[in-house]
Amino acid sequence: MTKTIAASVVLLGALFSSLTYALNPITIKGTKFFDSVTKDQFFIKGVAYQPRTLHSEVIDPLAKPADCKRDFELMKALGLNTIRVYQVDNRQNHDECMKLMEAAGIYLLLDVVAPKYSIVRTNPEYDLNTWSNVKGTLDAFKGYSNVLGFFVGNEVTNDNKTTVASAYVKALLRDTKNYLASASSRKIPVGYANNDDPDIRLQIQAYFNCGPDNERIDFFGINLYEWCGTSVTYQTSGYADRSKEIEGYSIPVFLSEFGCNAIMPRTFPEVKSILGPDMTDLWSGGIVYEWSQEDNNYGLVKINPDNSVSTLPDYANLKSVLAPLKPVGVKMDAYSATNKASTCPALTPMWEPNAKLPPMPSAGACDCMMSSLSCVASDQAVVTTESLGTLLNTICGMTSCDDISSNGKAGVYGRYSSCLPSQKLSYMYNKYYAIAGKKEPTFCSFNGMAKLSTASKPTDEGCSDVKDAIMVAPAETYKSSQAPYSFSPFLVSSTSSTALAMVMGGLLI
Repeated sequence: MTKTIAASVVLLGALFSSLTYALNPITIKGTKFFDSVTKDQFFIKGVAYQPRTLHSEVIDPLAKPADCKRDFELMKALGLNTIRVYQVDNRQNHDECMKLMEAAGIYLLLDVVAPKYSIVRTNPEYDLNTWSNVKGTLDAFKGYSNVLGFFVGNEVTNDNKTTVASAYVKALLRDTKNYLASASSRKIPVGYANNDDPDIRLQIQAYFNCGPDNERIDFFGINLYEWCGTSVTYQTSGYADRSKEIEGYSIPVFLSEFGCNAIMPRTFPEVKSILGPDMTDLWSGGIVYEWSQEDNNYGLVKINPDNSVSTLPDYANLKSVLAPLKPVGVKMDAYSATNKASTCPALTPMWEPNAKLPPMPSAGACDCMMSSLSCVASDQAVVTTESLGTLLNTICGMTSCDDISSNGKAGVYGRYSSCLPSQKLSYMYNKYYAIAGKKEPTFCSFNGMAKLSTASKPTDEGCSDVKDAIMVAPAETYKSSQAPYSFSPFLVSSTSSTALAMVMGGLLI
């Protein structure tokens, strides 16, 4: 009996210990975030978190429990309640770091697009690689109650020459929201982070908040670096102007990055406005850039060669500014949402994304098409994935590639424009082979890059109409089967030089 009681006490203690650390999910009503249980308004006090000092490439910071424990305790002492992470590996286990994050009272804002599988602003495409990787990330994180939201894009359109890319991001937004509505037990907000380009800031703000509900973001982030040092104020920095621009906006807005480093050390005078009377009526807080000291010199802490951490002057300065700022806001039940969704911006030479969005990538359509081919890309072509763009551009100089191309300005998307690179190449090789009358095997050679295959279907009729269900097979089916490539008829360009910077707003070094 005594042992039973003792065991029960231990179990209850463990239970109450875990409940102590549980964070209530954050929900949205109108222009504000709220704690879904207490109904208190929630203001983001965040930091961008993507340590990379000791690594040759960007790694998943939420798959390193020892580092999470080291950093989250310091963040808690700083007074932070949110981190923004730009890249994770959805194949890793994140349970321990997410528990440590929750114990520190911290929520996660996660960018779901990885550099390898991203929408490239200068040559946008939305294909199976991108969607499958995004879906894998959603699956990996949708079950954690302290996920505040997902970003589907960060500064993808960053000037008036890259506006067409926004149509592809909005298609990804649509599919992300539809998938979460089906696969998640709660509504997890999905948003976009903008770079505040003066030529298109208002168009982007309206574009991602117009149209059907499943094509509208749930929150909007602005990466804002206008306030530099103490010689400017809320009125003169540009912050007051940005506030005026969101007065009638219908969803929460916050600073998804801030912290100009033109004057060092940073003293963060803007924080008093962000979390004070100047801005809390319209804004929901902000995320300082960034946690660790990197070559771009924005760090709050320095990660030492032995993997220990030393705080920098910016850490102490931010802590002293944050300490007295405790915005209260309004209670959820006492707040009425009155603002309406935006009107879509007019098409102009400065704003060109077509209202017709790219279709959801369909593995079923691409597999069906592949089963009809008699000439396909060879193993040699598939292995040399870095050359896929070159191979596609070559064949597109020989016959039309309309079926595998897309045009977000015209709103025209080829039947197989969302297929994998090797599938597109196979389709084009087979098309050329068919035009040649399938007379000689040599017409299906292409210097060893193509090979004959036995088709199980006589034609691809009906294949492009095959749609995947929202909840399809595991994302790993297609996630890593093809490396990134860049294809545009008669144009070869590399995605790798820009993709990583796009994920972190161009500040990543």
